[in-house]
Amino acid sequence: MTQAPQQQAILVLEDGSVHYGKAFGTIGTTTGELCFNTGMTGYQEVFTDPSYYGQVIIMNTVHVGNYGVKDEDIESSTVKVRGIIARNLEEQFSRRMAQGSLDDYLKANNIVAIEGVDTRALTAKVRTEGAMNCIISSAVTDIEELKDLLREVPSMNGLELASKVSTQSPYELGDPQSDIRIAVIDYGVKKHILECMVERGAFVRVYPAKVSFEELKSFNADGYFISNGPGDPAPMDYAISTVQSIMKEEKTLFGICLGHQLLALANGIPTFKMHHGHRGLNHPVKNLVTGKCEITTQNHGFGVDPEAVKNADHIEITHVNLNDNSIEGIRIKGKPAFSVQYHPESTPGPHDSRYLFDEFIKMIREGKN
Repeated sequence: MTQAPQQQAILVLEDGSVHYGKAFGTIGTTTGELCFNTGMTGYQEVFTDPSYYGQVIIMNTVHVGNYGVKDEDIESSTVKVRGIIARNLEEQFSRRMAQGSLDDYLKANNIVAIEGVDTRALTAKVRTEGAMNCIISSAVTDIEELKDLLREVPSMNGLELASKVSTQSPYELGDPQSDIRIAVIDYGVKKHILECMVERGAFVRVYPAKVSFEELKSFNADGYFISNGPGDPAPMDYAISTVQSIMKEEKTLFGICLGHQLLALANGIPTFKMHHGHRGLNHPVKNLVTGKCEITTQNHGFGVDPEAVKNADHIEITHVNLNDNSIEGIRIKGKPAFSVQYHPESTPGPHDSRYLFDEFIKMIREGKN
């Protein structure tokens, strides 16, 4: 039986360049900020990571979808990327445990994708020219019409997105009888971050992004967690204020990714839009406290101002990126508050950094005693 030919798809970049490929997933049109991920595995975890909300992702591995999809590999209940670009998107899969194909999964989540594109050339363009918006369409063939639609897409710089992916109501995980109670503010938290805390014996209550500090305080938490998430942290005044209120409590606070940026902003350190960001699972980071290097999973397009951090007497730099010396971790002097820019839950990725959850729990216990 001869397979029907795939429908054409078109990719247009903000710089005006046009790329042609084949449609995959849902037939339609999507827009977002173009970024790339260097990981070779873990595509389902990447696609469901809420930090990718608002972005179209270039997957650098040659074959994506080759081991299918499985419920336990998700980081949130739905696919969060706005679109997918790949060299080869595979409908056939080899993993016996898989519950379905990537194509069916993307269609169920209404995700537009394009394959047959030179992803190495696209990645090189983003590395050279920086992040830019793009549009993918398998429904519209008029290039000028696509360019007009693309001009309407807002810049990620200044865009608040965390509240759009946050839970709408609180929920709980873990044993309610645990002696460790952690309040999590969900700005786009990944499922495995929560599991890393529950696995260490914590009882966790997850709150919406715009939760009031009074509601947080009523939980009588032993520690607070500020989650990862999408968009620009600078316009998140509501979150910065909450972090400042938490710090006055003198209880242990841990932030990851967007949470790291919010902790910096709450302490007078500005953030900035990176040239093209860090996304992948092979970024080398040095722990300046222990002197050890760890291979980390990362997904961020914003960072904290390195000069401002270095000149701040009340902040200690704990981790740096060995590729570009960007700030990857800080702690607040005299306060039980620390954060990292990368993802220690590492799904996908090596587990070098999961010790940070152990340190979080240890600090909470020390604070209680």
